[in-house]
Amino acid sequence: MAASVETLPGSAQPEQEAQCDPRIVPRRIVRLTDDRTIAYAETGSGPDLVAIHGTLMCLEDLWLGPVPALAEHFRVVAVDRPGHGFSLRPRGQAGDLWDQAERIREAVQHLGLHQPVILGHSFGGAVALAYGLLYPDEITGVVSVAPICFPEPRLEHVLFGPRALPFGGDALSRLLGATSDRALLPLLWNAMYFPRMMPDTVARNFPFDLAARPAQITAEGEDAGWLWPGLTRSMLAYPSLRVPVRLLAGSADLVVNTAVHAQRAARMIPDVQFELLPGAGHMLHHFHPDAVVRAALSLRPS
Repeated sequence: MAASVETLPGSAQPEQEAQCDPRIVPRRIVRLTDDRTIAYAETGSGPDLVAIHGTLMCLEDLWLGPVPALAEHFRVVAVDRPGHGFSLRPRGQAGDLWDQAERIREAVQHLGLHQPVILGHSFGGAVALAYGLLYPDEITGVVSVAPICFPEPRLEHVLFGPRALPFGGDALSRLLGATSDRALLPLLWNAMYFPRMMPDTVARNFPFDLAARPAQITAEGEDAGWLWPGLTRSMLAYPSLRVPVRLLAGSADLVVNTAVHAQRAARMIPDVQFELLPGAGHMLHHFHPDAVVRAALSLRPS
């Protein structure tokens, strides 16, 4: 497998990184084939765990959420999904969640991770489940937090889908990035935390400018466009999933309806434990890191 690892420019010199944006976690880059990369940050020690973020996010979302608690028990490798943060993917390709699982697995193999737990939130939860379906013999299990599991019409299709168009999509992303996105994206980020408020630590320390770049919002549009075929494939495969799965979801999630997604998937996956967190919303991993850690620890060999 043709791949290499390098330090992201600036990461080797923290003072320069801080001058650029102190909210950005220093990363390293795994260079894959076809001009693709996976950016990652690592912390902790113990059994391996791979953490995959959701929509409109980059790895800092999990880093500011459950990663510190997870790092007390695991070697955590948090990744930027392809097209997000500092992970590159070709325009018009790799929006499919199954393809993203394959690319993350390439990085996992290159890094020499052994039987990792694959943990994902929201769209990342769908990628984590696809990873388990593709490579069941290579992982310990899957923790999927507030996952989207089934195809449905989504707001992302309307807001971001047009930006993925092959002709004019990039120009539209740049135009909206300089105008309406400045009001739209903060509204979406804050709404994701309902029924709670966005934690002050996130408001102060998440690199919103990184996640709001026109190129990443274009990637969000491509992700949305590939949701239906990707999740249809997942839906048909859930009954054949051969790894233990832990599903976590909140009863007050307005972003990904728990009854439609996590609860329904739990009835289809053979080896699954489902935990419903009363009153929790979509970003439950920021408010219930203990539940995330408990789910991950339950997958560790005794």
